[in-house]
Amino acid sequence: MRSQIKTGCNGYMTVFLAMSMTIILSLILTLFSGARIGAVKMKTECIMDIGMNSVLAEYSRALYEQYGLLMVDTSYGTGSHTIVNTEEHLRHYIQKNCDRGTVGGLLGYQTILSMRCEDARITGSSFAMDNNGAVLNRQILSYMGSQSVDSMMEEVAENADTIVEEGFDTTDIEAEADAVSEEIEAFELPTVTNDEGEEEEISIANPADGIRVQKRAGILNLAIGDKDRVSRAVIDSSEYVSHRQQNHGTGLSDNQEISLKEKFLLDAYYYLKCSRYGNELEKSALKYQLEYMIYGQDSDWENLEKFTEYLFFVREAANAAYLFSCEAKKSEVKTYVDTVLLALSVIVPGIDELSGLLTTSLLFAWTMAESVKDVNILLDGGRVPLIKSDSTWQLDFFEMFVFTSFLNGGDCGEGLRYDQYLMSRLFVTDTQVKTQRLADIIEMDIRKTAGNEKFMIDHCLDIFRAEVKIGTKFAYDCKIERVYGYEE
Repeated sequence: MRSQIKTGCNGYMTVFLAMSMTIILSLILTLFSGARIGAVKMKTECIMDIGMNSVLAEYSRALYEQYGLLMVDTSYGTGSHTIVNTEEHLRHYIQKNCDRGTVGGLLGYQTILSMRCEDARITGSSFAMDNNGAVLNRQILSYMGSQSVDSMMEEVAENADTIVEEGFDTTDIEAEADAVSEEIEAFELPTVTNDEGEEEEISIANPADGIRVQKRAGILNLAIGDKDRVSRAVIDSSEYVSHRQQNHGTGLSDNQEISLKEKFLLDAYYYLKCSRYGNELEKSALKYQLEYMIYGQDSDWENLEKFTEYLFFVREAANAAYLFSCEAKKSEVKTYVDTVLLALSVIVPGIDELSGLLTTSLLFAWTMAESVKDVNILLDGGRVPLIKSDSTWQLDFFEMFVFTSFLNGGDCGEGLRYDQYLMSRLFVTDTQVKTQRLADIIEMDIRKTAGNEKFMIDHCLDIFRAEVKIGTKFAYDCKIERVYGYEE
């Protein structure tokens, strides 16, 4: 009887343990499966972080070294510009982080995760020239964020405001001088009887015309001391980004609202990174890059020529404002004119009526000669104030008749240098125009570096959104999407 009871007890416990173990094992396997799924998710997150950061780590070294910009050249130096290249790089990094280690691969070991990359796609992108270069500007502003440029750029803005407010950039002195010359030519002088008894019209040579006609040689040709100093670099602008159909992304971080302070920072960046006349850089294809940003011509000579014409235009307006308000100099010119006309009045009655017009014409000629001298000083590295005074005026009255003999540089003792006039002109240039031409300059310079002969700034990636799908051998898939960038 006891033996039967004992046997029944054992059977009961065996069934109980079997049922308990089934439940416990199910719980353990469920927990294990959940842990494995959690581990897959966590590792996918890690792999995604590693993979996308690895893509960003392949930024263009030349672009960073020369311009401090962090962007991925999606051609990777191959000349094949497509985002597909970056997708392949991302897929490679994701798969490498899914693979077993070297030892595990050789010995055939398996892990509990058994992950593989089934797909890796870039679903969104932001390139340098998106929204008219807003992405490029954002990176520049990030680079310049720690720079203190307020004092320098406030001075530039103040100079630019003075030029605009005084009308120096809009007052066409040459047109006014031409109008006076035409009045002199149209003035009807009385006829005189020549030796043969015939009536003959009298014509008078305007001494100012002999001075002003020299401007036809061109301001740069007149004002530059040594023409061999001027760079003869030439480009074909059709090869660069501002002249071609640009590549754009889907748009991720390309909003653009440039404040006045940010405009200061952008201009300070241009001054810091770009070359100009008198400060040429070995890295640059065009030696006068700031001048190119303003005028966009295909040669250094043309860009410098246009800027010297602008300098002459501004200086002529500023010098005229001073000269026509200086009673001493006006009196000197009038005395000279009256003396000459008095001598001629014996031969040509009524010629003294030209006194006012000839005085004005000579004042304009003096202004022109002084302005060429100013440009000459600036090109030679000297200083010229925006508004002249008695102490900073360079040419005496009679020196203007042979002003080309005095184009030997010098200094006014105070005022602005060439680069300060240049920055004032750059400041009032349209921001989008400057951005596009800066992009040209970047392409020119980077293409001069080894392995970047076909570099294109509009194919440089700044931010991207990627979607990765991870598969496993236990029929569980994990999909993840992330946005990564240099400032994200």
